[in-house]
Amino acid sequence: MRPVRRDQPGTAELRQTIETQRIGCEMAGSALYAHVLSAVATDVTVGGPCARLLAPFASAPFGDAVLLRFLAALHLVVLDGREPDLASHYPSVGGLPGPAAGLAFVAAAQRHEAEVARLLHLGVQTNEVGRSASLLGGFLALGRLGLPLRVLEIGASAGLNLRFDRYRYEAGGASFGPVDSPLRFVDPWVGRAPDLASPLVIASRRGCDLDPIDPTSVAGRRRLQAYIWPDQPQRRARLDAALAVAGKFPVVIDAADAVVWASEYLADSVPGQLTVLVHSIMFQYLPPDSRRALLMVIDRAGACATTDAPVAWLRMEPGGDVAETRLTVWPPGIPHLMATSSYHGPPVAWVATDQASAQ
Repeated sequence: MRPVRRDQPGTAELRQTIETQRIGCEMAGSALYAHVLSAVATDVTVGGPCARLLAPFASAPFGDAVLLRFLAALHLVVLDGREPDLASHYPSVGGLPGPAAGLAFVAAAQRHEAEVARLLHLGVQTNEVGRSASLLGGFLALGRLGLPLRVLEIGASAGLNLRFDRYRYEAGGASFGPVDSPLRFVDPWVGRAPDLASPLVIASRRGCDLDPIDPTSVAGRRRLQAYIWPDQPQRRARLDAALAVAGKFPVVIDAADAVVWASEYLADSVPGQLTVLVHSIMFQYLPPDSRRALLMVIDRAGACATTDAPVAWLRMEPGGDVAETRLTVWPPGIPHLMATSSYHGPPVAWVATDQASAQ
């Protein structure tokens, strides 16, 4: 194979993106994916199948998560039982990571090159349900305002986090959520926890996504599982439990652009209800123009909010090495830091002040 020239346009940027993602996986506890991405970087340098697959995305910003799409595409093939060599290194299917995992990944990429190329164009939709533990405290703080919540989620994927109140949370002697829920979070908070005894009434819930995933279908479940890193069984167990809940508790997810959808649903307030716009680890995937437009939509909704029809913005987004859960309620429109956590949720540090918790 003809080697890729080191000065080929985009190659240096691609190698840097791979290294950034490799460090991210390592910091987030996936030694397997850190090792695999080292092999991907080497293959890109010598012009192998990874270079061919990733070349069209060489100049894509890190926020496009091309590497996560690449990893998920091969994981999907593994989960389908069509890649036994790579599967032998993936704990998600009973394998054991070994020193040849990187080479096995590159070989698998070559064998399934056409399929992986197609899957690379699909957006990242981890729908990590552990984020519900980070968001819960914000919802409970809103519940203490005494109004039913009208919950609207953008970038909802399969809507698993829209079902946050159908999961069980336990901390010390306190708890929240159905006692028979398949998904239980036991002591997800480090230090103090939010007030789990707070009343919470959900009047309605709805979400949007450019490409919604049906969590009740075989293909939908498999796609969600593919985005779970194969050497993180606790995340996979949480997902499978959330999928069991999804099968019993339907939620509407519209196929729509986040800015257009939010503009439509925030345009009209609902007297006697608190409208909550929520999102988690999705803002970075929006193009810059869409980010600015979304912020304008939120500001406009906040400016029109009243005490009888308040508006809240609950978001969990990157804040450096940790994710930050922030909450703003209009009126008066003062933002508060509620919690910090990993990007996948627990462990969650509840840091809200008494004033923020009471809103």
